[in-house]
Amino acid sequence: MASPTLISDTDAWKDLKGHVAEIKKTHLRDLMGDVDRCKSMTIEFDGVLLDYSRQRATLETIDKLFKLAEAAHLKEKINRMYIGERINSTENRPVLHVALRASRDAVIQSDGKNVVPEVWKVLDKIQEFSERVRSGSWVGATGKALKDVIAVGIGGSFLGPLFVHSALQTEPEAIESARGRQLRFLANVDPIDVARNITGLNPETTLVVVVSKTFTTAETMLNARTLREWISAALGPSAVAKHMVAVSTNLTLVEKFGIDPNNAFAFWDWVGGRYSVCSAVGVLPLSLQYGFSVVEKFLKGASSIDQHFYSATFEKNIPVLLGLLSVWNVSFFGYPARAILPYTQALEKLAPHIQQVSMESNGKGVSIDGVPLPFEAGEIDFGEPGTNGQHSFYQLIHQGRVIPCDFIGVVRSQQPVYLKGEPVSNHDELMSNFFAQPDALAYGKTEEQLRKENVPPNLIPHKTFSGNRPSFSLLLPSLNAYNIGQLLAIYEHRIAVEGFIWGINSFDQWGVELGKSLATQVRKQINASRSKGEPVEGFNFSTTTLLSRYLEASAESADAPANPPTTLLPKI
Repeated sequence: MASPTLISDTDAWKDLKGHVAEIKKTHLRDLMGDVDRCKSMTIEFDGVLLDYSRQRATLETIDKLFKLAEAAHLKEKINRMYIGERINSTENRPVLHVALRASRDAVIQSDGKNVVPEVWKVLDKIQEFSERVRSGSWVGATGKALKDVIAVGIGGSFLGPLFVHSALQTEPEAIESARGRQLRFLANVDPIDVARNITGLNPETTLVVVVSKTFTTAETMLNARTLREWISAALGPSAVAKHMVAVSTNLTLVEKFGIDPNNAFAFWDWVGGRYSVCSAVGVLPLSLQYGFSVVEKFLKGASSIDQHFYSATFEKNIPVLLGLLSVWNVSFFGYPARAILPYTQALEKLAPHIQQVSMESNGKGVSIDGVPLPFEAGEIDFGEPGTNGQHSFYQLIHQGRVIPCDFIGVVRSQQPVYLKGEPVSNHDELMSNFFAQPDALAYGKTEEQLRKENVPPNLIPHKTFSGNRPSFSLLLPSLNAYNIGQLLAIYEHRIAVEGFIWGINSFDQWGVELGKSLATQVRKQINASRSKGEPVEGFNFSTTTLLSRYLEASAESADAPANPPTTLLPKI
């Protein structure tokens, strides 16, 4: 429900602003002593446990945040998303990534049409195709089975699928399903990324999946042309039809590229790139690697959270509580960042994916009506798996700037190890840190405690921890495909909640356009200078100097021969 009234003009916002001073008088070590408070700040759904008791908030704070949600029409905005209204107003599109993982019998409409049958038509096509490839009934140009896949895409066509792939790589069922197969992701237009992706692969046994909605994305299409040349040079141009498929809606350009349009897998304008991992963008390459049955479990996990987000009361709604408290931290306490800290190496690519989902969605300076925001919105997201991060940036988190943290733990490891004679298993050692770090941030360590420990006076200032640093603890029962889907959907909906409260459009990304358009001008200049010897002009002094230096220094290199006699491919 778009309105020219900013959320910061409402009584609920102003009430929370006044409430901050009261909360600043408290310390988390005192709040954590209230057992009833802590009990009420722990909720569970479908095996996922959320503990938000280490937030700088009282039960009164939570109640005021619910009033803020009411003032922002949060429930109405969630409903409008689920019924397919065009809530992405700047692009006049619905936002229906929930339809990508809906059950076959669900009804989710866009412009009066149920889109779920279309989704399942594509899913069924993916299942059929991936099973043909995996069984060896679909073979390459020389009759060999295709056991290796390179997925070519960028941004949302890369980060989400890579996150899921990394999380599944060490999951026992997925390991068995992927035996003998490789999946790689090519995103960066840097030829080094191309070289690393094709190293050790045989074109005869490689299938390339080109992911581009319009089939015009500059980086993706240059990489696709490079891999097309790699295949053609080894197997002949006709091999492209057997070794390259597409995820796109532009069948004309797909066919012009040399890919059979029958081997193109559709997705829709109501799927934003960063929300597309549950579409053919992610499902196709992941099904080729792990089999459709594993990926379907991932979709079901996400769907479970979709239903929870839509139907649970706010008091028991995991994404809503995460989102509201994130708004509290960003806009009222002024904390600029959020650390995503999974205590499992399998989630090493979670933070990079959420960086895009969050910062591209909510990195906005105006409301959905185009009014400049008089408050801070959006977070700087970063993270690293524990315990690696503890030996990297936790110093800052404990004794430097206050950065709210998401601690993500798993009850059962994908790969348990228990060494004879050790007091605990390797996973227990890891999880000991998961339980300890949130308390260390919350409680800190006082000068009085240090004096009792006979710490030298000159070291006391250096060893004091202020504490009172907020965090969430999210505990998953395991990390199988279903749980990975749950985690993805929790973050997607949490980010939507933040945007709905702030009154911004979380589903467009105009901020990525300007740099790309300027790069087009530079690209034309490079081509004109290389091929025609034209001088650099039309840029500011700094860019002209840098670009001239680049052109001069690289003139004789293999990167940019003026008239290359043959196509040069990366070599390792």
